[in-house]
Amino acid sequence: MALKKPEWPEVGDLVIGTVKSITNYGAYVTLDEYGKEGLLHVSEVSTGWVRNIRSFVREGQKLVLKVLRVNVEKRHVDLSLRRVTKREKIEKVLSWKRDRKAESLLRGASEKSKIPIKEIYEKAGFKIEESFGGLYEGLEKTARDGVDVLLEMGVPKDIAAVIAEVAKEKIKIPTVKIRGTLELQCTKPNGATLIRESLLSAQEIEKPKGTKVRVYVVAPPRYRIEVSAEDYKEAERILEKATETALKHMAKVGGQGVFKREK
Repeated sequence: MALKKPEWPEVGDLVIGTVKSITNYGAYVTLDEYGKEGLLHVSEVSTGWVRNIRSFVREGQKLVLKVLRVNVEKRHVDLSLRRVTKREKIEKVLSWKRDRKAESLLRGASEKSKIPIKEIYEKAGFKIEESFGGLYEGLEKTARDGVDVLLEMGVPKDIAAVIAEVAKEKIKIPTVKIRGTLELQCTKPNGATLIRESLLSAQEIEKPKGTKVRVYVVAPPRYRIEVSAEDYKEAERILEKATETALKHMAKVGGQGVFKREK
């Protein structure tokens, strides 16, 4: 079952199409997202001269195409391959794969809960898409932050719980990792304990969900501090906060330390 989508694409849209048949004048393509058929004219296959269209496309091949014209009355869609940039192709394929994965996740939630897929979409899928602009984006947010994401938009508790569970199982949240080295010293009799407390204070700082701070021994007095976060900006902010916390704690108890960022 697909999410709410216009029956026909609009001029300028990027679409995913599967080549159905090839003629001398072009290729007939099934638009995977709309269930309609379009024509990729030979003149829109490549910027250069096309001697044999089969050198560029083949039956069964999936293509990213740009919509040139739409005639609803004649049920005709003109498509272009040559007007799709490399970047547009990459972004469209990624978006398409995410949409398919998101729909698969909702089907999985339906099977797991025994709740009809139509009800899953009506009470959750459409709300997620409306709130986040895309089904996958909302499910990714749910996988990261938990069931409250769905409950806050009015998804029933039983449906929200199973969707959150499936999303967490199936969606791997992308993260970046950065690290550095702390050199901590304390000459007091209980110096080892005080150093350990300083390291724990860095590891236990307040941080966003999904962000992790890990501290471990390299070789005394050197200790590595590692941060995993959604992006580099967030990771750098947390790393700075963690190291400052450790160094301040160390200074407060009569020790000293320095931090060196690793590339």
